Amino acid sequence: MDDKLRGRVTKDGIRIYEPADFAGMHAAGRLTATILDEIAPLVVPGATTAEIDEAITRRVEASGAVSATIGYRGYQHASCISVNHVVCHGIPGSKVLKDGDILNIDVTVILDGWYGDSSRMYVAGTPSRKAERLIQVTHDALMKGIEAVRPGNTFGDIGHAIQTYVEANRMSVVRDFCGHGVGRVFHAPPNVLHYGRPGTGPVLEEGMFFTIEPMVNLGRPETKVLADDWTAVTRDKSLSAQFEHAVGVTADGCEIFTLSPGGKFHPTWG
Repeated sequence: MDDKLRGRVTKDGIRIYEPADFAGMHAAGRLTATILDEIAPLVVPGATTAEIDEAITRRVEASGAVSATIGYRGYQHASCISVNHVVCHGIPGSKVLKDGDILNIDVTVILDGWYGDSSRMYVAGTPSRKAERLIQVTHDALMKGIEAVRPGNTFGDIGHAIQTYVEANRMSVVRDFCGHGVGRVFHAPPNVLHYGRPGTGPVLEEGMFFTIEPMVNLGRPETKVLADDWTAVTRDKSLSAQFEHAVGVTADGCEIFTLSPGGKFHPTWG
């Protein structure tokens, strides 16, 4: 059997990978996380998002991997860099970072056929108190979603854990974008919603691989996509934050494929 097709597929179209496949996902995830660690010192006032993306491109090439995003639906960069009120899919360019800017950097590599997909928040200089709190709530919401990942739970349980935590902190969960299945392909079933009702949606099974990547706004949840057909922003111009991990369901919980080797997943690492 073609190893791209190993494992079975559920009635919901979700691939169930084999135990041996976890190693490939850990390797790809570790490479993505290492690159995100390495570029952290570059996020400073005065830097441009293009300079950061160029550094990411060099690191992907030096590692022997391939960028999953260069050439994807015409996209031409090794990262998405989303600053302040940009929710996701920000295109690197000439924008100069200012003190207090917050940004999400999203990188996906392909290593030996496996996709490592992760994003995290960074701060240029010193964040405002409200930005600092937004980043913390978004990070903690992701981790609460991950805590809900175990066989027998549902994808609705994951979304509910994230939504209730975010809304209890008087922020909003973006509904226009979601997590996704990952593995030997970039995007696959299921859609992993970051809101929902307990007990709804497909049931989690050992061997499912997917991302959880909540986007949280300080204001309302609505977004709009700009004329470049990529950049999504908050409609009310409120700040937005996002963290993303790729995970695999195990017999009694899950494994995170994209853990930061240097402990730099949260921007307070320094």
